[in-house]
Amino acid sequence: MSRAGIISISLVLVLGLPLLGVLWVGGPLGRYLEFPPRTNYVQHEPFSWPVFIALSIATALAVGPILLRVVSTNFRLSSLITQPSALNPPHSCSSFPWWGWLSLVWTGLWWGIAWTRFPGLSVFQEQTFTPLWLGYIMIVNAVTFSRTGQCMMFHRPRYFLSLFPFSAVLWWTFEYLNRFVQNWYYIGVAELSSIEYLIRATIPFSTVLPAVLGTAELLTSYPRVSAGLDQYKQIYFLQEKRTSWLLLTVACFGLLGIGWWPNYLFPLVWVGPLLLVVSLQRLAGRTTVLSPLVHGDWRGIWVLAFAALVCGFFWELWNWKSLAHWEYAIPFVHRFQLFEMPLLGYAGYLPFGLECAVIAELCLDRQDFIKQTHPVINNGHC
Repeated sequence: MSRAGIISISLVLVLGLPLLGVLWVGGPLGRYLEFPPRTNYVQHEPFSWPVFIALSIATALAVGPILLRVVSTNFRLSSLITQPSALNPPHSCSSFPWWGWLSLVWTGLWWGIAWTRFPGLSVFQEQTFTPLWLGYIMIVNAVTFSRTGQCMMFHRPRYFLSLFPFSAVLWWTFEYLNRFVQNWYYIGVAELSSIEYLIRATIPFSTVLPAVLGTAELLTSYPRVSAGLDQYKQIYFLQEKRTSWLLLTVACFGLLGIGWWPNYLFPLVWVGPLLLVVSLQRLAGRTTVLSPLVHGDWRGIWVLAFAALVCGFFWELWNWKSLAHWEYAIPFVHRFQLFEMPLLGYAGYLPFGLECAVIAELCLDRQDFIKQTHPVINNGHC
C-alpha cells in the first residue's frame, strides 16, 4: 500500500467512524458539524478519585520506567570521573545567532501583550497565539543552531515550510474529533462567522508541527535526555501482523464509539488515530514510528513525546492569561489544574508527539524525517 493509500484510508476512518457511530445509535449529526461549534451537548462526569488514581497509576507505569532508565543512566555515566563521558563527545558549536536574540525580544513583547489589558492594544490581544508560537519556533531553531551548527529552518527549509500546512490539517482533525467529546472549547468563537473562524483558527493551527518537531530536534542535541534508551526493552510483538490487526480493531471500534460514550472513551481522541495509522503502515509492510522498539531503541519515541509535553507546557502557559483562550471540561479527572489544563490531562501530549511524527513521516520526505527525529548521537552538542 502506498503512502497516499494509507493517508486516504486513515482520513476516511478517522473522519467517518465517529459520525457512523452517532448515526448507528440515531444521534443528531448536525450538532457535530456546526462550524464554528456553538452547542454544548456532552454532559461530563464529575471528578472521581478512583478513576483519577487508576489513570495516574497507568500513566506512571507507562512513563516511570523510561524516566527511571534515563535518570539512572545519567547518574551512572556522570560517576565515571576517570573516563571521558559518553554524554559529552567533542563538538564545535556556533554562537547564539542574532535572529535568536530578536526572536526572544519578539516573544517577550507578544507575551506581554497577551497577558495585559491595555486598551490601546486590544486589537492585538486576541491575535497573540500565532506571534508567540512563531517566536517559540524561531527560538528553538536558534538554540539548536547554536548547539549543533545547523537547524531545520535553514538547512531543511522545504521540509520546515511544509510542516505548516500539514500542521493545520492535523489540528483541524483533532478539532473535529473533539466535537464528539467536547473536552476543550474556545471562548468567543460563537460570535465569529464560518469564514472568520476558519481563517483565525487555521493560521495558529499551522504552528503546531513546526513547534513540536523543532523541539524534538533541539532535544536530540542533548544526549542526556534519552540516555540509556538506545538499548532498552525490546518489544518483539510489534512486528507481528496479528498485533497490527488487533491495534487496528481497537482503534476503529474506539473511534466508532467516542460519540456514544464520550465520558469513557475520550482518551482515544489522542491514542486512536496513532494506533490506526501505525497499524495500517505495519500491515502495508512499512516501518513505523514504533519500529525501533522492536530492537530496543526507545530514543525516538521518548524525544517526540517529551517534545510535545514541553510544547504543551508553553501552550497552556500562554493560553492561561490570554484574552482569546480555550478552557477544558474533562470527565473524571478535572482537578489539580496547572494553568487551565487538569494535571492528568498533560498525559495526552505524550502520544500526540508521536502523532506529529507520524504525519511528518507520511506526508513529507522520509529522509528529512529521519534527520529530524533520529540524530540523537550524531550531532555535535554543547
